[in-house]
Amino acid sequence: MNRQAVKTKHAEGVTFDTHLIANPTNPKEWIVFFKKDAGRSYFLVDDNEEVESFGHLDDLIAELRDLGLKTAEIHF
Repeated sequence: MNRQAVKTKHAEGVTFDTHLIANPTNPKEWIVFFKKDAGRSYFLVDDNEEVESFGHLDDLIAELRDLGLKTAEIHF
């Protein structure tokens, strides 16, 4: 799910369980995993539909705040 879709769904009141996890292909980077009801899940992706990864957790948290999210669970 891209940034605009996250913002739109959040504004509509859709809630997600947001998880920050180590990137399986590069454990020094972080990715965002959204869990929704009925077993649906999404990754935060860029405009090319590629999974976004972040080298610093602080940058990722700032991005989530920018998207309007207030909580996330960190898995390491």
